[in-house]
Amino acid sequence: MAKIKTVYVCQECGYESPKWLGKCPDCNAWNSMLEEEKVDKPKPKYAPLRNENFPKVITNIKSGNLERFDTEIEELNRVLGGGLVKGSLTLISGDPGIGKSTLLLQTSDNISKNGKVLYVSGEESEEQIKIRGDRLNISSENLYILSETNLENVDRHIEELKPVFVIIDSIQTMYKDNITSAPGSVSQVRECANHMMRLAKTQGIPFFIVAHVTKQGELAGPRVLEHMVDTVLSFEGERTEDIRVLRAVKNRFGTTSEIGVFEMKDKGLTQISDPSRLFLEDASFNEEGSVIIGIMEGTRPILVEVQALVTETKTANPRRTAVGIDTSRLNLILAVLEKKLKIQFYNFDVYVNVVGGLNIDGTYGDLGLALALISSIRGKEFKLEKMMVVGEVGLTGEVRPIGACDRLVNEAYKLGFKNVIVPYKNISTLDNKKISITGMSTLKEAFYKIFEK
Repeated sequence: MAKIKTVYVCQECGYESPKWLGKCPDCNAWNSMLEEEKVDKPKPKYAPLRNENFPKVITNIKSGNLERFDTEIEELNRVLGGGLVKGSLTLISGDPGIGKSTLLLQTSDNISKNGKVLYVSGEESEEQIKIRGDRLNISSENLYILSETNLENVDRHIEELKPVFVIIDSIQTMYKDNITSAPGSVSQVRECANHMMRLAKTQGIPFFIVAHVTKQGELAGPRVLEHMVDTVLSFEGERTEDIRVLRAVKNRFGTTSEIGVFEMKDKGLTQISDPSRLFLEDASFNEEGSVIIGIMEGTRPILVEVQALVTETKTANPRRTAVGIDTSRLNLILAVLEKKLKIQFYNFDVYVNVVGGLNIDGTYGDLGLALALISSIRGKEFKLEKMMVVGEVGLTGEVRPIGACDRLVNEAYKLGFKNVIVPYKNISTLDNKKISITGMSTLKEAFYKIFEK
């Protein structure tokens, strides 16, 4: 008879302890130890992922292109690296109601043209999914819906149907009978993910797994879940806005710098092939505190509007609020402005927002952010008509060159911009004679040329 014992498991990292601890000694998380029953059973003998499982010399291994499914959604293909790889395990997360199930249902309908697709839901009934399918005009004969939470039953249906694509929505609702803890616990999530990984690798079936997120926006469950899967996707956006951004956090089959842009409509998610036009649809040109900047998301140039509001405060600790921009980057730009241009922000509240809900990473928007802050605190509008700004600002106040500047300038020209402010060292790489290009070497030079002339 199997012996049952009680252990305490950290819900953040999976650390096990025979007694309760206030702080996990492995990940230092407080109050994360929960009591679970552990059954000591003989470990199952797993079959190898491949036949002929023996070491090979790397020079004797044949490499080739990965076999992929075309999802027929170009924005999703871009983020995945060219399509859905057979035998891959993909994890997608996002806030509740952001559109994860809608995206996966549309993807299932497209891939069902290649064979049977199994959509397993542990949160909704078949009737609820059918209602969403009717709204999306989905009526494929190869799309099978299963409302189930027992992974052994799901495994049996996979053997009978032999699908070419499987979706699990969500992994926090799945459980295995031989694990006594509740669904969603560290033990259940880890074992279920490991079982799905072996199914994917041994049978060549791509799996899409939906995962919940915590209040902080991070993946719920053990960190090992992210290490086990091949790809981790994050679906971002505000539920009150129509724009959705799909971003790859991890990708073994492609880059993690690409993003996919979608718009939520009544008939489902619509992909946006030209996101710059969408982000600049209601842009405030030549307005105080508003600047258009250019950024690179993978191979795609995107123009977005950054707005800054600087207002005087009587409190001892002025506010620094940034939406879409890293707060530490904002504080760095403020420190450079105070040191090099003698513009004091210590008694002003500073608010910065990227219009459209896009989160900006990197340093492409440093110069534009600095000019927006100066414009707001001085109450001055930009005199240059339809201006786009790119450039990195260093701690010494210099404007440093950026990569792919020519692509950003060409994107600005295509969208009808007339003036572009770029780092001076990028001038030699630009040959667009149809748009006015001004090079800046330092932040002080940009200040005097734009605001003091």
